Amino acid sequence: MKPGFAAAGILAAVLACVPALAEDKSNPWFPIPATASFSTGDSWTYAGETHRLYGVQACLRGTYFTNRAGGHVDCGEASLAMLVSLIRDLKPQCYTAAWQAATKTRFVVCVAQPTSGSAAGSRIDLGTALLSTGWAFAAVTPNGAPVHAPYIVAQEVAKKQHLGLWQFADVPDPNAIILRDIRNASNQTSQPSNPPANR
Repeated sequence: MKPGFAAAGILAAVLACVPALAEDKSNPWFPIPATASFSTGDSWTYAGETHRLYGVQACLRGTYFTNRAGGHVDCGEASLAMLVSLIRDLKPQCYTAAWQAATKTRFVVCVAQPTSGSAAGSRIDLGTALLSTGWAFAAVTPNGAPVHAPYIVAQEVAKKQHLGLWQFADVPDPNAIILRDIRNASNQTSQPSNPPANR
């Protein structure tokens, strides 16, 4: 079995075990409310809950790339602008893939079904749209494995074609930054502390 199909099968099994958390049990799909507050290029808050796109990692706020005019642009803000734009244009419906009670975070998968234009009748996964246009990255686990393997494929296509953020040579990879921070934190906690010197 190909790895992509295996990952899709695992995701389907996980999703089948997750209880529907939407209020309408007969239809677990819900829209992204117009009153949602967008936090990052992969998340928004509404009614006291964070909604985060499953398997998607936005560029981090406070990291920068150099645009063609030589200006420094906040990479997280660029990811955020594209997420808001796609949601406004596509009006996707989402469902909860997982719930993290401790942080009140819903990990969601969002899909749009345009009724007009060149994409009419197709299903557009919001995560794939962000990744394949180069405005987000495929999220990885703390050991560096992809959270959702098909998203790595979409990311690689955008990277090869220099789309979105990939057109800028110094685009900061958020996964590299996050994994480095995890390693550094792990190294600090695993180092024995030296007792104070006797004076």
